[in-house]
Amino acid sequence: MEKESFPGWHGTTIIGVKKAGEVVIAGDGQVSLGQTVIKGTARKVRRLSPGGFDVVAGFAGSTADAFTLLERLEAKLEAMPGQLARASVELAKDWRTDKYLQKLEAMLIVTDGDELLVITGAGDVLEPEHSVAAIGSGGNFALAAARGMMESDLSAEEIARKSMAIAADICVYTNGNLTVEKISKD
Repeated sequence: MEKESFPGWHGTTIIGVKKAGEVVIAGDGQVSLGQTVIKGTARKVRRLSPGGFDVVAGFAGSTADAFTLLERLEAKLEAMPGQLARASVELAKDWRTDKYLQKLEAMLIVTDGDELLVITGAGDVLEPEHSVAAIGSGGNFALAAARGMMESDLSAEEIARKSMAIAADICVYTNGNLTVEKISKD
Protein backbone atom coordinates (compact mmCIF):
# COMPACT_ATOMS: atom_id res chain seq x y z
CA MET A 1 0.00 0.00 0.00
CA GLU A 2 1.42 3.40 -0.95
CA LYS A 3 2.17 5.76 1.90
CA GLU A 4 0.11 8.55 0.32
CA SER A 5 -3.05 6.41 0.25
CA PHE A 6 -2.60 5.05 3.78
CA PRO A 7 -4.81 7.00 6.22
CA GLY A 8 -1.98 7.42 8.71
CA TRP A 9 -1.68 7.13 12.45
CA HIS A 10 -2.72 10.20 14.37
CA GLY A 11 -3.39 11.01 17.92
CA THR A 12 -1.06 12.45 20.43
CA THR A 13 -0.72 15.48 22.58
CA ILE A 14 2.39 15.77 24.72
CA ILE A 15 3.14 18.77 26.93
CA GLY A 16 6.13 19.71 29.06
CA VAL A 17 5.80 22.37 31.75
CA LYS A 18 8.66 23.73 33.85
CA LYS A 19 7.75 25.83 36.88
CA ALA A 20 9.05 26.42 40.41
CA GLY A 21 11.72 23.71 40.41
CA GLU A 22 9.51 21.02 38.90
CA VAL A 23 9.18 19.75 35.35
CA VAL A 24 6.19 17.70 34.24
CA ILE A 25 5.64 15.88 30.98
CA ALA A 26 2.11 14.68 30.31
CA GLY A 27 0.66 12.80 27.36
CA ASP A 28 -2.73 11.47 26.34
CA GLY A 29 -3.45 7.83 25.55
CA GLN A 30 -5.25 7.92 22.21
CA VAL A 31 -3.97 6.26 19.05
CA SER A 32 -6.09 6.64 15.93
CA LEU A 33 -5.98 5.11 12.47
CA GLY A 34 -7.79 7.45 10.14
CA GLN A 35 -11.09 8.23 11.85
CA THR A 36 -11.01 5.20 14.15
CA VAL A 37 -9.67 5.11 17.70
CA ILE A 38 -7.46 2.02 17.85
CA LYS A 39 -6.36 2.38 21.47
CA GLY A 40 -7.28 4.79 24.22
CA THR A 41 -4.71 3.85 26.86
CA ALA A 42 -1.34 4.10 25.13
CA ARG A 43 1.57 5.24 27.31
CA LYS A 44 3.51 7.94 25.42
CA VAL A 45 5.45 9.34 28.37
CA ARG A 46 8.31 7.26 29.76
CA ARG A 47 10.91 7.53 32.48
CA LEU A 48 14.42 6.56 31.40
CA SER A 49 17.15 5.90 33.96
CA PRO A 50 20.44 5.36 32.15
CA GLY A 51 23.07 4.86 34.83
CA GLY A 52 20.70 6.06 37.56
CA PHE A 53 20.26 9.44 35.86
CA ASP A 54 16.51 10.25 35.62
CA VAL A 55 15.12 11.54 32.33
CA VAL A 56 11.48 11.79 31.34
CA ALA A 57 10.56 11.64 27.65
CA GLY A 58 7.27 12.05 25.81
CA PHE A 59 6.81 11.22 22.15
CA ALA A 60 4.49 12.05 19.29
CA GLY A 61 4.42 10.24 15.96
CA SER A 62 5.00 6.65 15.03
CA THR A 63 5.35 4.49 18.14
CA ALA A 64 7.98 2.16 16.66
CA ASP A 65 9.97 5.17 15.44
CA ALA A 66 9.71 6.85 18.83
CA PHE A 67 10.91 3.71 20.65
CA THR A 68 13.90 3.55 18.31
CA LEU A 69 14.71 7.17 19.17
CA LEU A 70 14.23 6.60 22.90
CA GLU A 71 16.65 3.65 22.78
CA ARG A 72 19.19 5.79 20.93
CA LEU A 73 18.74 8.63 23.42
CA GLU A 74 19.22 6.24 26.33
CA ALA A 75 22.45 4.96 24.75
CA LYS A 76 23.69 8.55 24.30
CA LEU A 77 22.86 9.32 27.94
CA GLU A 78 24.74 6.23 29.11
CA ALA A 79 27.78 7.46 27.16
CA MET A 80 27.33 11.03 28.48
CA PRO A 81 25.78 10.73 31.96
CA GLY A 82 24.17 13.89 33.29
CA GLN A 83 24.49 15.72 29.96
CA LEU A 84 20.97 15.77 28.51
CA ALA A 85 21.57 18.68 26.12
CA ARG A 86 24.74 17.12 24.70
CA ALA A 87 23.13 13.68 24.34
CA SER A 88 20.10 15.29 22.65
CA VAL A 89 22.29 17.17 20.16
CA GLU A 90 24.17 13.97 19.34
CA LEU A 91 20.86 12.14 18.80
CA ALA A 92 19.59 14.96 16.57
CA LYS A 93 22.82 14.85 14.52
CA ASP A 94 22.49 11.09 14.03
CA TRP A 95 18.79 11.44 13.21
CA ARG A 96 19.50 14.02 10.52
CA THR A 97 22.48 12.28 8.92
CA ASP A 98 21.82 8.52 9.24
CA LYS A 99 19.88 7.18 6.23
CA TYR A 100 17.90 4.75 8.40
CA LEU A 101 17.05 7.29 11.11
CA GLN A 102 16.07 9.97 8.56
CA LYS A 103 12.93 7.99 7.76
CA LEU A 104 11.73 8.00 11.38
CA GLU A 105 8.59 10.03 11.98
CA ALA A 106 8.39 11.15 15.59
CA MET A 107 9.22 14.05 17.89
CA LEU A 108 10.38 14.00 21.51
CA ILE A 109 10.06 16.24 24.55
CA VAL A 110 12.69 15.38 27.16
CA THR A 111 13.70 16.65 30.59
CA ASP A 112 16.14 15.87 33.35
CA GLY A 113 14.45 18.28 35.76
CA ASP A 114 16.78 21.12 34.82
CA GLU A 115 16.40 21.32 31.06
CA LEU A 116 13.24 20.96 28.96
CA LEU A 117 14.01 20.18 25.31
CA VAL A 118 12.19 19.35 22.07
CA ILE A 119 14.08 17.07 19.67
CA THR A 120 13.03 16.84 16.01
CA GLY A 121 14.10 14.87 12.96
CA ALA A 122 15.13 18.10 11.24
CA GLY A 123 18.15 18.21 13.55
CA ASP A 124 16.59 20.63 16.02
CA VAL A 125 17.13 20.59 19.76
CA LEU A 126 15.00 23.41 21.07
CA GLU A 127 14.66 24.86 24.55
CA PRO A 128 11.16 26.33 24.51
CA GLU A 129 10.33 29.88 25.44
CA HIS A 130 8.11 30.49 28.45
CA SER A 131 9.07 27.09 29.96
CA VAL A 132 6.35 25.23 28.04
CA ALA A 133 6.70 22.83 25.10
CA ALA A 134 4.01 20.84 23.31
CA ILE A 135 3.97 18.49 20.33
CA GLY A 136 1.47 16.34 18.49
CA SER A 137 -1.93 16.87 16.95
CA GLY A 138 -3.29 18.76 19.96
CA GLY A 139 0.02 20.37 20.87
CA ASN A 140 -0.89 23.90 19.86
CA PHE A 141 -4.09 23.79 21.92
CA ALA A 142 -2.25 22.51 25.01
CA LEU A 143 0.58 25.01 24.49
CA ALA A 144 -1.77 28.00 24.29
CA ALA A 145 -3.69 26.84 27.37
CA ALA A 146 -0.50 26.29 29.40
CA ARG A 147 1.00 29.62 28.44
CA GLY A 148 -2.18 31.29 29.63
CA MET A 149 -1.83 29.63 33.04
CA MET A 150 1.91 30.06 33.65
CA GLU A 151 1.52 33.23 35.74
CA SER A 152 -1.16 31.66 37.93
CA ASP A 153 -0.56 30.01 41.30
CA LEU A 154 -1.02 26.56 39.73
CA SER A 155 1.82 24.03 39.92
CA ALA A 156 3.52 22.64 36.82
CA GLU A 157 1.50 19.44 37.18
CA GLU A 158 -1.80 21.29 37.54
CA ILE A 159 -1.02 23.39 34.46
CA ALA A 160 -0.10 20.28 32.45
CA ARG A 161 -3.27 18.45 33.47
CA LYS A 162 -5.59 21.41 32.77
CA SER A 163 -3.88 22.09 29.42
CA MET A 164 -4.27 18.46 28.39
CA ALA A 165 -7.97 18.57 29.35
CA ILE A 166 -8.46 21.62 27.12
CA ALA A 167 -6.61 19.94 24.23
CA ALA A 168 -8.72 16.78 24.67
CA ASP A 169 -11.90 18.90 24.43
CA ILE A 170 -10.75 20.45 21.14
CA CYS A 171 -8.60 17.87 19.30
CA VAL A 172 -10.38 14.72 18.10
CA TYR A 173 -7.04 12.86 18.15
CA THR A 174 -6.50 13.50 21.89
CA ASN A 175 -8.22 11.92 24.88
CA GLY A 176 -8.21 12.45 28.63
CA ASN A 177 -6.36 9.25 29.61
CA LEU A 178 -3.16 10.85 30.85
CA THR A 179 0.28 9.60 31.71
CA VAL A 180 2.06 12.20 33.85
CA GLU A 181 5.69 12.05 34.97
CA LYS A 182 7.35 14.67 37.16
CA ILE A 183 10.92 15.48 38.11
CA SER A 184 11.55 17.92 40.94
CA LYS A 185 14.87 19.67 41.52
CA ASP A 186 15.67 21.34 44.82
